[in-house]
Amino acid sequence: MSQRLIPAILSGGSGTRLWPLSTDQRPKQFHALASERTLIQHAAARMSDTDGLVIAGPILICSERHESMVESQLGALAPAPSALILEPFGRNTAPAAAIAALVAQEADPHALVLLMSADHRIGDGFPETVARASSAALDRIVVFGVQPTAPETGYGYIEVGGPLSDHVNEVVRFAEKPNLATAEAYLAGARHLWNAGIFLFAPTVLLAEMERHAPDVLVAARAALAAAKRNGVRIQLRPDSFAACPSISLDYAVMEKTDRAAVIPMGADWADIGSWSEVWRLGGKDASGNVAHGDSILIDAANNMIWSEDQTVAVVGVSDLIVVQTKDGVLVLPKSRAQDVKQLVEQLKARATTPGA
Repeated sequence: MSQRLIPAILSGGSGTRLWPLSTDQRPKQFHALASERTLIQHAAARMSDTDGLVIAGPILICSERHESMVESQLGALAPAPSALILEPFGRNTAPAAAIAALVAQEADPHALVLLMSADHRIGDGFPETVARASSAALDRIVVFGVQPTAPETGYGYIEVGGPLSDHVNEVVRFAEKPNLATAEAYLAGARHLWNAGIFLFAPTVLLAEMERHAPDVLVAARAALAAAKRNGVRIQLRPDSFAACPSISLDYAVMEKTDRAAVIPMGADWADIGSWSEVWRLGGKDASGNVAHGDSILIDAANNMIWSEDQTVAVVGVSDLIVVQTKDGVLVLPKSRAQDVKQLVEQLKARATTPGA
């Protein structure tokens, strides 16, 4: 008998490290950064019927400000979304996960839920990995891990324990984003995976563990869903009830506390396209290692990331730079400082809220 699976796609991130392309009005998941499709289109089309799994229409959780973009970008894809949950503001991933589990339970109490972000890039082989994890997900929350290729300090880690079944292992513990020395030790020890933030579970399992470890989140999520305005697949959460949801991640609320966690290696290429240096790494390069999007001229230039939205960008005699031009601004910095774009965005926000700035 085939197992029904409902993808639940979280589209709440703002992608601040990809400014000025990614903004609050049009975050990175609505841009085509790694192919002709946008990241959210890839996420919606990621799963296909395979190895005993039947894929239902996805549940989309997004900001109400982005409703029209979600509808326009996913309108031509099949299967069509089974629910569009509109948040008036972000409250992190635990409330979103609880509401997604409750909505999925309404649709099919026996289905599994695959909770994933709209802004990741995942290669071929992922549906097969999900299928391998499906049996374990009937009574555990399975998190997907990525084999580290470098001592990355920007990701959380999962310490892998003993086997539970083929490909699925116990979780010893979840580790926060480490410093460089700790990340190097994790890489050398070969017992840690990057936490991809993708979860597979039966709604009853997640809700039971939330009742056990984060009952305040579950109570508030139930109340927010009960008060929501519904129109077909559209579920609009009301600001007053949704504001009562604690703003906390699913990792903090449940995964770091539960004894029903399991982990499976991704089995496919994965990238959290969280910086311009990552866009460069994944992009198609010319003979000099440059990645160029839009109208650009490069002379005696190497290993640069050039993005032009509507102007000609010309670079001469430079290397290892990020140069981005959009209607919202121009960014120039070394590739090695790509993570510092977040600090820049914080300063821009502070300036926008300071009178006379």
